[in-house]
Amino acid sequence: MNKEKDNSSAEKKIIRFFKGIVVSAAMDKTIVVERKTVKIHSLYKKQFTVSKKYKVHDAKNEYQVGDEVEFVGCRPLSKDKKWRVVRKITKQDKE
Repeated sequence: MNKEKDNSSAEKKIIRFFKGIVVSAAMDKTIVVERKTVKIHSLYKKQFTVSKKYKVHDAKNEYQVGDEVEFVGCRPLSKDKKWRVVRKITKQDKE
């Protein structure tokens, strides 16, 4: 039994992009981004908001509280920091 890895059937890497608002920029090279999602209760069909906070790597310390940013998953940079900032979302990007 010869089991070799076939390079043509290599797994695709899933890249996760999220958007959120910076809620803290007090740490060095790290910002805290809050991401809100709307969910629907399975029984009562009521909409409710769920929020989660992520520690995101900001190498240049250029993002401030209130900025809307896009961030992506990366290798672990510390115990809690597994995300890095891609770009700041401006009003022009929303339209």
